[in-house]
Amino acid sequence: MSTPKPRALVIGGEPRVDLLPPEVRASQRGRSTRRMLTYAVIAVAVVTATVVGGASFVAAQAQTDLISAQAETGSILAQQKRFIEVKKVQDDVAVVQAGQQVGASTEIQWTDYLEKVQGTLPSGVAIQSVTIESSTPLAVFAQSTVPLQGPRVATITFEVTSPVLPQLPAWLAALAALPGFADATPDAVTLDRTTNQYTAKITMHVNSSAFDDRFAGKGK
Repeated sequence: MSTPKPRALVIGGEPRVDLLPPEVRASQRGRSTRRMLTYAVIAVAVVTATVVGGASFVAAQAQTDLISAQAETGSILAQQKRFIEVKKVQDDVAVVQAGQQVGASTEIQWTDYLEKVQGTLPSGVAIQSVTIESSTPLAVFAQSTVPLQGPRVATITFEVTSPVLPQLPAWLAALAALPGFADATPDAVTLDRTTNQYTAKITMHVNSSAFDDRFAGKGK
């Protein structure tokens, strides 16, 4: 068995003797713990107050923005009420313009058109009567069932007199230069022995190029 070594003797060392009772040391440690807990509670309270304050600020800002938007909306509605009569007049004008476009969509200025027809007459040929049948906005004009005949929107039937028969083919050729001309054919040709005048009935068809379109583009 080994003999324990004797402890070294420290000469001149600082004496260290704890004369405080254990209860005092425990009280000191308790105060330190309570102090740390107090600091923690204070820190949590500060963070909570900051978060609540930030949320309150955001909510207050949102409420301010809402009130501002509501005020702006009320102002816009008030301005709209002031111009409601103007809007009604504009709507009425738009309806009238639409009615004009529909009502005049099949309109042909027949006075001007017949003057152009008159200008194509050869010398000695005179128009005795004119009959016009044209389309309307409410009814589709009857189309030909004969092959190779184009679409038409009106039919003009002329009764003309001519001193010589060859004048009629020349006039039919001149009619082809009119706007909206579709086709023209002689229906019957007779000779009056008393006057030596030929009487012919000419049927001329007119297409949509003859429309006046005087209200086209209005209201756009």
